[in-house]
Amino acid sequence: MKNTRILLLVVLLVALGSSVGWAQDAQMTFFITSAGSGNGADLGGLEGADRQCQALASAVGAGDKTWRAYLSTTGSGGVDARDRIGPGPWYNFSGVMVAETLDALHGDNNLTKETILTEKGNVSNGRGDDPNMHDILTGSGLDGTAPADEGDTTCGNWTSSGEGSALVGHHDRQGGGANPTSWNSAHASRGCSQENLQATGGNGFFYCFATR
Repeated sequence: MKNTRILLLVVLLVALGSSVGWAQDAQMTFFITSAGSGNGADLGGLEGADRQCQALASAVGAGDKTWRAYLSTTGSGGVDARDRIGPGPWYNFSGVMVAETLDALHGDNNLTKETILTEKGNVSNGRGDDPNMHDILTGSGLDGTAPADEGDTTCGNWTSSGEGSALVGHHDRQGGGANPTSWNSAHASRGCSQENLQATGGNGFFYCFATR
């Protein structure tokens, strides 16, 4: 009888786990979005990007945390991506620490194609995959701040799907640009439309971090 109860419990846990996709490791505080807005770099501003982070996290059972998009904005009221995401540490879907502190995140971190997982625990396409989707929207320099006097680096503060440009990183840490191995500041995008992002190796994805 005892063994039967244990077996039934295991079956129940497996069923529950399957129904939610085993959500994620309880520590998950970082992911790359599995989907963009579908409208290029027009994310509905920071608020829209944050809502998408929260919605994607909630869909896999991590909605009890406060999620923020790793995006900088410019102009009056502009903010730096590094100031939006809390102090760390941050863990991926599998519970692997990708960075312990803000300084580590923007220095000696554990961000690779294999550790930068989606909220579902998947590895995103990178260079050499078809299609390549390694350009990740950030609008940020290497230190996580919005560069000054470099024109539009945020596609109109994430409201444009036409004119403008955005700084992007390479989640697979390879490719072209001024900083090809940078996860957050490899080069500027060709434009802000979905077509232009895809043409140069992106798909409108961005990073999400839990602030608590």
